[in-house]
Amino acid sequence: MPGSLRHADPDRDAAACAAIYGPYVSGSAASFEEVAPSAAEFAGRIATLSRSYPWLVLERDGRVVGYAFACPHHERAAYRWAATVGVYIDPDHHRAGGGRLLYGGLLDLLRRQGLWVAVAGITLPNDPSVGLHRAFGFEEVGVYRGIGWKAGAWRDVAWWQLRLRPVAATDEGPPDELLGPQRLGGDEAG
Repeated sequence: MPGSLRHADPDRDAAACAAIYGPYVSGSAASFEEVAPSAAEFAGRIATLSRSYPWLVLERDGRVVGYAFACPHHERAAYRWAATVGVYIDPDHHRAGGGRLLYGGLLDLLRRQGLWVAVAGITLPNDPSVGLHRAFGFEEVGVYRGIGWKAGAWRDVAWWQLRLRPVAATDEGPPDELLGPQRLGGDEAG
């Protein structure tokens, strides 16, 4: 059983999310952060991002084993219909369907919120992450070569894009403005 999804709570989930993320910072090149954020820093991130985008956690047997979130792709106004997404799973729970469950829930919420594009950056090489993104229909749109120094080497980052809704040649004018963050189960945030 993959587990159950729920919206993250900063007070309840920050320590678990920080513990999951820490090894990605200190033991790999997957994250370009150099110092793992504390639980308090994570609580702030969850609280801030959750005002505008979903942040989900995956629980198994009462324990948070993964999380997925969305954040602004860029601060300039014309980018407001695009979000950068990410997913992190406890290494003890890799290859058990958690990433698929989290991304499935996250992408559904972003569509319901009115977003048009999800993007993800993947430090290379990372075959499992590339495979997960391909499985959801993300397409590689470019690679920044040698963009960051991490874990003793210059690292490439591949950028992937998923169109959340089709753009028709007849679309004129701007899309509808975004709704607030949506809730699992179909209720709008309030």
